Amino acid sequence: MAGLGAPEPGSGPGPVPATRVELTVSCRRLLDKDTFSKSDPLCVLYTQRPGSRQWREFGRTEVIDNSLNPDFLRKFVLDYFFEEKQNLRFDLYDVDSKSPDLSKHDFLGQAFCTLGEIVGSAGSRLEKPLTMGTVTTHSRGRRPAPAVSNGGIPGKKCGTIILLAEELGNCRDVATLQFCANKLDKKDFFGKSDPFMVFYRSNEDGTFTICHKTEVVRNTLNPVWQAFAIPVRALCNGDYDRAIKVEVYDWDRDGSHDFIGEFTTSYRELARGQSQFNVYEVVNPRKKMKKKKYLNSGTVTLLSFAVESDHTFLDYIRGGTQINFTVAIDFTASNGNPSQSTSLHYLSPYQLNAYTMALKAVGEIIQDYDSDKMFPALGFGAKIPPDGRVSHEFPLNGDADNPACSGIEGVLEAYHRSLRSVQLYGPTNFAPVVNHVARSAAAVLDGSQYFVLLIITDGVISDMAQTKEAIVNAAKLPMSIIIVGVGQAEFDAMVELDGDDIRISSRGKVAERDIVQFVPFRDYVDGGDSPVLSMARLAKDVLAEIPDQFISYMKARGIKPQPAPPSPDPPGPPMPPQP
Repeated sequence: MAGLGAPEPGSGPGPVPATRVELTVSCRRLLDKDTFSKSDPLCVLYTQRPGSRQWREFGRTEVIDNSLNPDFLRKFVLDYFFEEKQNLRFDLYDVDSKSPDLSKHDFLGQAFCTLGEIVGSAGSRLEKPLTMGTVTTHSRGRRPAPAVSNGGIPGKKCGTIILLAEELGNCRDVATLQFCANKLDKKDFFGKSDPFMVFYRSNEDGTFTICHKTEVVRNTLNPVWQAFAIPVRALCNGDYDRAIKVEVYDWDRDGSHDFIGEFTTSYRELARGQSQFNVYEVVNPRKKMKKKKYLNSGTVTLLSFAVESDHTFLDYIRGGTQINFTVAIDFTASNGNPSQSTSLHYLSPYQLNAYTMALKAVGEIIQDYDSDKMFPALGFGAKIPPDGRVSHEFPLNGDADNPACSGIEGVLEAYHRSLRSVQLYGPTNFAPVVNHVARSAAAVLDGSQYFVLLIITDGVISDMAQTKEAIVNAAKLPMSIIIVGVGQAEFDAMVELDGDDIRISSRGKVAERDIVQFVPFRDYVDGGDSPVLSMARLAKDVLAEIPDQFISYMKARGIKPQPAPPSPDPPGPPMPPQP
């Protein structure tokens, strides 16, 4: 995740973070908004840039079903700057549908603090009451969402939020573990148990923080769980002897999972692999106290253990992987006549249009990772010369054999020329340009190149089924897709393509990876910032997911980074003159 203290453009080098911290969020005694069950809470973190009063969404936890006392598994990782006041706001919602629009869910309360407050609390653990606030505009859209001026307004008691900060070690190792269990206690009246395990790492003050939850294996007392990968720092933060507690539960639909038992281990123990040392008795302390002949509630066995160093995005870039950038621009008639100032394509002598601003914001960052600076540029949804046929994959430079333009400025020149030669038409079809880039990506699967497609569009997609199929197929390839929506249209379909919450599928096939990132351009021009700052934020948000998407492809294919080329030797001292 992005940090809080990003430098502002033109301000010179930004502050160097003192460290990175991981925030774990828990809540107790939340309001119950559901009639027939408990609330399904979600926590949303908002941050402020230094000197700004505007709250911007930083990230969201997962939704936990049927719980008024959630321990969220998804963490927030922030850069911590000692010298800055880093304001944070935590909003809690009861999620009632799959909609990402927060105004469609019940507000449960909010809390304000600074990152320094959390870090500076005893054990870096801060408890704050949740309160109701007034209403302001939600930072990701124009609909109202709960927020208050900094500090909140005292009101109805809404429960408590518990925030735990832990400094992240630099350990990049990732452990892969698999467990099974035998003869677990039977907890269900009409069947066997549905067991799952929850892993906790211990903290300096003796408390525990959740770090992993296995899947549920249905109707068995002898489950074999799937292997899972977890960063070693998440298990023990680099301290191999730190206690790891594992709790075993029987899953219940209403969220009141039955406790089967627990055991403790450590990373050092687990690293011994499959052996007699890694067979653990699952003990229920209450049962042990009540029954003299109680032995255990079953056993858990470590089936396999492996560890490898996790490679970063920069490891691959240093090893020579190139990022190939392609842009696709919407030339449909819904953009308006380019000769009129109301058009999204209008070329004003005084200011850049939305298409140009989005292209420059993203392109000027991504071009640094492409050595030849040649960028294919396509248009879609227009009638093109000489015969006026409608095309959804035409080269902006007019050269179908080589649609690449020289640099971002070359792309902009070709875009401006196309506006004068094509007729805006329709419909809004994405699949042809997605498949265009996918064909290039399919030719280079060895990790030496990665492809990024930027689609800038104003409208509702017309070929949704074909686009979903194209994205599902592209998810197997070394490519990512960024969609920037310009104008005031409703972009609900774009949110579906951006598979952050629900992985996109087509004809029963689910995409291997989430490769799409969508943002509405209007979110970045309505906040009162200067155009430079607005576009810096746009670029940061749309590019934030690319490194993780890139890594997910490389890991899935088992591609390791090439060694970085050696630095050229400095010239030696001059040879002494011959006598």
